[in-house]
Amino acid sequence: MIAAMKIRVECYAGHRGDESPRRVFFDKRSIEVIEVVDRWFGTDHRYFKILGSDEATYVLRQDVLTNSWQMTMYEAPSASDRRRPYQTKAEIGSGH
Repeated sequence: MIAAMKIRVECYAGHRGDESPRRVFFDKRSIEVIEVVDRWFGTDHRYFKILGSDEATYVLRQDVLTNSWQMTMYEAPSASDRRRPYQTKAEIGSGH
């Protein structure tokens, strides 16, 4: 079994106080969070599925008690994703 990678995450706290990841740091490399695709909660962890500025998909896990973060899943962008510029959900829905 492969251990989850420890990372540093910058978050934004919204009007309800919920934290949402904005930037992820892997040693000296940083990835901007383009979109939080999904989020779910466990008893002592919070999970965020995000799309990064590198067009990869990540699942991040936050330990609520220690406020530590781990990357639990990484999916590289497909070759077809790399050929097109990134579009937000709003742009896709508007036909741009």
